[in-house]
Amino acid sequence: MTIADIKKNTEAKMDQSIVAFKNNLAKIRTGRANPALLDSVQVEYYGSMVPLSQVANVSLIDARTISVQPWEKGMGAKIEKAIRESELGLNPASMGDLIRVPMPPMSEERRKEMTKLARNEGEGAKVAVRNLRRDANESVKKLVKDKLASEDEQKRAEADIQKVTDKHIAEVDALVAAKEQEIMAV
Repeated sequence: MTIADIKKNTEAKMDQSIVAFKNNLAKIRTGRANPALLDSVQVEYYGSMVPLSQVANVSLIDARTISVQPWEKGMGAKIEKAIRESELGLNPASMGDLIRVPMPPMSEERRKEMTKLARNEGEGAKVAVRNLRRDANESVKKLVKDKLASEDEQKRAEADIQKVTDKHIAEVDALVAAKEQEIMAV
C-alpha cells in the first residue's frame, strides 16, 4: 500500500463518517417535521419487524405534519401503534387510511436537550475522523519503518492527512451549528 492509497482510503472513510453523522443528525427531532424522523420506527408486518418506510409512504403535509400512507389497509392501526410507542414523543391521528403525525412544539428544555444530543453526535463524528487520522498516520509510519517511504514523504503525508482531517472536522462543526440553529428556531 502506498502513501497515496492511504490518503485516498482515509479520505473515503472520513467521507463515510460524515454521511453516517448526517444520517444520525436527521433523526434528531427539531420543531419542523422531517420524514427521516420516522426512519427508526419499526412496524410489525406478518410476524416480523420492518422499517416503516417498507410498509407505508411517508411524506410531509406541511412544516409541522408528516403523513403516513400505509400500502395495505389493515396496517394503519399497527403503524399508528408503532409510531406512538416509539421514543419520539409523537401522537399520530388516523384519518381513514391516512395517518397524520403532527409535530408538537418543543419546550425550551427539550430544545436544549436536543442541541446537547446534536453536539454529542458531532463529538462522536469528530472522534471517528480523528481515529481515522491516527490510523492513517500509523500506516504511513509503518511504511517508513519498512523502508517503503522516506521521512520527508511521511511528513508531507501527515500534513496532507491533517488537512483532510481539519476539513472534515470543520464540516462536522458546520453541520452541528446548522442543526442547533434549526432546533432552537421556534
